[in-house]
Amino acid sequence: MLRARDAMDRSYAQPLDVPSLARIAHVSEAHFTRTFRATFGETPHRYLQRRRVERAMFLLRETDRGVTDICFEVGFGSPGTFSRTFREIVGRSPREYRKEALPVAVPTCFAKAWMRPNG
Repeated sequence: MLRARDAMDRSYAQPLDVPSLARIAHVSEAHFTRTFRATFGETPHRYLQRRRVERAMFLLRETDRGVTDICFEVGFGSPGTFSRTFREIVGRSPREYRKEALPVAVPTCFAKAWMRPNG
């Protein structure tokens, strides 16, 4: 499970599916999904979405790049899906988040733990 999660952390912007992640973990697809959820508290799909949103949060705070650019860079296939998922996880739209967010001047490890979305 850790190998698959590490692969998602490393390659969050790439298309990843359950069959390829299950192969990385050396288990069947059904077993992978059940065990991943039991181990990490969320489905592989939701974990990957959250990782992508976390990266998007950083880019929205720290750059002036467009929301659509960021959407595709972090691995979402459409701006609509990105905005909907971002709102579900963060509680506001990417544009609202950018307006309210301030650059973080603390060590990255603290910022990641403190700003990690709950969704």
